[in-house]
Amino acid sequence: MLSKTTWLAAALSLCLVPMGCSQDRGNDRWATTENTNVAIDWNKVNEAYKAAEGPEDLEKRINEIYQGDETISISVRDVDEAGKTQEVTGFFDKNSSGNVDEGEKVFTIKREITGDGQGHMQTQGYGAYAGYHSPLLSIATGMLLGSMMSRAFMPGYAPMYSQPYRTSPSRLGQLREARANSPSRASRSKASSTGRGYNRTPRGSRGGGRFGVRRAVRTARPVHLTA
Repeated sequence: MLSKTTWLAAALSLCLVPMGCSQDRGNDRWATTENTNVAIDWNKVNEAYKAAEGPEDLEKRINEIYQGDETISISVRDVDEAGKTQEVTGFFDKNSSGNVDEGEKVFTIKREITGDGQGHMQTQGYGAYAGYHSPLLSIATGMLLGSMMSRAFMPGYAPMYSQPYRTSPSRLGQLREARANSPSRASRSKASSTGRGYNRTPRGSRGGGRFGVRRAVRTARPVHLTA
């Protein structure tokens, strides 16, 4: 029969095992990789819309800005018959349908002409980017604008996208190729190949890069017992 002291020692060791496991931080870095999202430079997205010559030019610019592996498709729709309101949607065409399906939205840009030569635009993120909501950004004749936007200020302008433009699934390959050959993506690849890649933690930094927080491992000092 076990003594009372032996039984208590065994029970205590069983209670401590789960606690010890819960304190093991060895796999914490993997937990932070789930649902990791690529950052988007929203200022560049807004400027791309202002400068675009048309939907094809806009989708090319957007995909050169976006640094992830996915390709962003574009939908352009004139909401009203006068062409005063236009809505642009960026989306991941996951099922290659050419349509903006449930859960595929990345962002929308809404442009409104509010008066003679005056208007504004506003951008809203969705899904993983739902935290972004821009203020109203002013647009006006006299600003440096691409023809996609500047045409809306012309007298007698007729909306061009009452039937929405959407990126064709067959065009996605062209966009990927154009992005791969863009100067921004080329410089990123060069930095990565030379060991100075993006998301790299500088030597001596306490950060954990893309895999979460790096934790320092403390070693216990030996304890000298005296008789």
